[in-house]
Amino acid sequence: MASSVNILIVDDLPENLIALEALIRRDHLTVHAASSGDDALSLLLEHDFALALLDVQMPGMNGFELAELMRGTERTRRIPIVFVSAAGRELNHAFRGYEAGAVDFLHKPLDAYAVNSKVAVFVDMYRQRSEMRRQVEALELARREQQALLERLNAAQQELEHAVKMRDDFMSIVAHELRTPLNTLFLESQLRRMQLDRGNMAAFDPARLDAMFARDDRQIRNMVRLIEDMMDVSRIRSGTLSVRPVKIELSLLLQRVVDDLAQQAAAVGSTITLQAPEPVDGWWDEFRIEQVAVNLLTNALRYGSGKPVEVSLSPAPDGAHIEVRDHGIGISQEDQKRIFRQFERAGGGRSADGLGLGLFITQQLVEAHGGSIKVYSEPGNGSVFILHLPHAAAPA
Repeated sequence: MASSVNILIVDDLPENLIALEALIRRDHLTVHAASSGDDALSLLLEHDFALALLDVQMPGMNGFELAELMRGTERTRRIPIVFVSAAGRELNHAFRGYEAGAVDFLHKPLDAYAVNSKVAVFVDMYRQRSEMRRQVEALELARREQQALLERLNAAQQELEHAVKMRDDFMSIVAHELRTPLNTLFLESQLRRMQLDRGNMAAFDPARLDAMFARDDRQIRNMVRLIEDMMDVSRIRSGTLSVRPVKIELSLLLQRVVDDLAQQAAAVGSTITLQAPEPVDGWWDEFRIEQVAVNLLTNALRYGSGKPVEVSLSPAPDGAHIEVRDHGIGISQEDQKRIFRQFERAGGGRSADGLGLGLFITQQLVEAHGGSIKVYSEPGNGSVFILHLPHAAAPA
């Protein structure tokens, strides 16, 4: 069904308006009548018109003046104007009308066939322009949608390529990280087999056995840690990572972690000190918070250049603050944006140990407690990681 098209007729005599409206009225046409130039301007601001039929001789604003105003306004300048005049042809109104921008000039008495033919032509032209404009707008919308789709496809392709590269790098890192302790265990077992085959039982005196077991335990723990990290990432992705709060005292937990890592710190020429002037009690997942502390401290030892590492604990109105500070190589502003992502390592490149999961898992565990973690660092001036852990509600 065709939409209605608006036609404007302007004449100061009511009988002329009635006659002209009756002459051009038809289905799908809406005729708007104005008895003055001012009334016509108000209608022009409210509606879009396919054609304007203007009487030339009107008191106040005549048809020519109204046409000039229409041509000077962006909204109305493209509306076709047909002048209607009862004046004789000798006044040369037609010439002035065309100068004012008219497309035609009609003399009264009007020829009904001519008027209807002209109205039909301009209505068809209006509909064609409207349809063309609609098609252009639809094409532009389709172009923008295609452009947006292309951008999304390009972004998806880049993400896929990045994911494939991350997968390949991850598999390479996993192979490297697991190969190191496995090779050590394999060489140790071969050496022991050789000593047994030679009957050299002196190689298995208590002191040497104790050292062997310590080395084995260290390598096995390294492999277990790698596997647990990968399992935690899988739990995070699947949304099955759970937090089980229990009543704990954070200073005791941190002191236990510091004591456990003392030997590792000594191996790199560093020390770890804890500043916890008062107990901080609350409901947190003890295993997960210990995991967070271990991740941050081992990270500080790895990039701390053998300098002291400091841990501080302080109570907050709604929980606790923990800071882990090192005085090592620091982290650039660019690297600070990515270190909490999967498989990213603060040192960058493959020279850094680990899978690049520690800080990612740490952030997820802290956020699972409703907390937050931030890093402040400058290259060459060390780093400080600041944790906020809000109190969790006691389990029912």
